[in-house]
Amino acid sequence: MGKSFFEELSSKEVTGVAYKNVNLKKLIISYFADNGNTTIADVCKELNLSIPKVNNLIGDLISEGLVQDYGKVDSSGGRRPSIYGLVADSAFFIGVDVKQSHINMGLADFKNTILKVAKSPYTLANNRESLDNLCFLINEFVNGLGISKEKILGVGVNLSGRINHSTGYSYSFFYFDEQPLTVLIENQIGIPVFLENDSRAMAYGEFNQGGLSKTNDALFLNLDYGIGMGILLNGELFYGKSGYAGEFGHMPVFENEIICHCGKKGCLETEASGWALVRMFREKIKASSSTLITKQKIKPDEITMADIIQAAKDDDVLAIELIAEIGTKLGKGIALLINLFNPGIIILGGRLSLTGDYLRLPIKSAMNKYSLSLVSNDTQLVISKLGEQGGLVGACLLVRDRVLSLI
Repeated sequence: MGKSFFEELSSKEVTGVAYKNVNLKKLIISYFADNGNTTIADVCKELNLSIPKVNNLIGDLISEGLVQDYGKVDSSGGRRPSIYGLVADSAFFIGVDVKQSHINMGLADFKNTILKVAKSPYTLANNRESLDNLCFLINEFVNGLGISKEKILGVGVNLSGRINHSTGYSYSFFYFDEQPLTVLIENQIGIPVFLENDSRAMAYGEFNQGGLSKTNDALFLNLDYGIGMGILLNGELFYGKSGYAGEFGHMPVFENEIICHCGKKGCLETEASGWALVRMFREKIKASSSTLITKQKIKPDEITMADIIQAAKDDDVLAIELIAEIGTKLGKGIALLINLFNPGIIILGGRLSLTGDYLRLPIKSAMNKYSLSLVSNDTQLVISKLGEQGGLVGACLLVRDRVLSLI
């Protein structure tokens, strides 16, 4: 029996005509994935190939169970053409979005439809126990799917901090072994693993499935306890020389003595992040400021960002005022990004974005004040469409595109 398409795709032994055909099949699958079911004529036009050639390639993909003939399409006259498309359950991808206190996991089929989503409590810590627990939760999710592991082509794992996706190393979490983190996780779950920075994965999901207007230049801001950024330049994710581009939260914009999690002082995160919001809120309560949260009998040192966000939604004045203060400081930093990148759109994501206009309007005001008007006039500022699911959607998409060698 010959090799399957995916085996050929990853093999270094395929050369010559066979290698060319594998790449053409990859392009056909990619076209179906991005455009849905379509005719052979459309594929020929898009890829500039002859009808006989596309017929043969699609025939091979049909025989492998990856593509299907979905019947005739309506026509205004003449012979009605058949439409072809991917077989949804021929391959699956898993996304794992790791947060500070939980993980989101999702299963996507070959047509990029999210079929199942799960959320599990989890404590992210830089130790073996935390890594083993992460692998246990992934295995538990996989075992509950009722799908053969052979059909799951990859698991995308998102982590915060400095990630080198090409080598599989994380330098912020679980960096205590000579082997790449991807290998450590693969050894426990038995499925190929792809590692990515969480903000970049969220950005990829938003750029591809966020329902936003098409743009080649965009910035995605992950506003959570920390501040991360995904960058889209000329229609592609931008990684930088070492793969660490987007450390927006560590721009030194303040003259303060607050030590950031990176070990330096004055970073944007020290005064304009979820960590900063929680610290400021606790200080205000200890200074006798009134808030709805105190009625819940939560101790100041136990207040979380989620508590503050909910308070703002309940019209708590202190929460709204501090979120606005955070927004103003963020807006000043974002003005620097606008002057540098001149993006078509800036997307606000992460849990702080759940406060909506309480955060967006102060950001917008500061953007207008500090950025060059000629540069910022064409920049849209919007809230993420995918919300909490953005990370796992992006992780699934990245796995698919890397398995198919599309990026």
